[in-house]
Amino acid sequence: MSKAQPLDLKKFMDKKHVQGILWGFDPFMNLVIDKCVEMATSRQQNNIGMVVMQGNSTIMLEDLE
Repeated sequence: MSKAQPLDLKKFMDKKHVQGILWGFDPFMNLVIDKCVEMATSRQQNNIGMVVMQGNSTIMLEDLE
């Protein structure tokens, strides 16, 4: 049996813009976002479901309603 490799978080920190429903958060600003949609650079929207976003990668949080 092979050992599990640690997750490389650098590849996920690439200035993506996402929208969704804020499901939860913690004191470190880690976010759980449901019904998440990635806004791609080519004006394409990719549905990616539920995401857990690390707090130090959050730059802006905005209420759309």
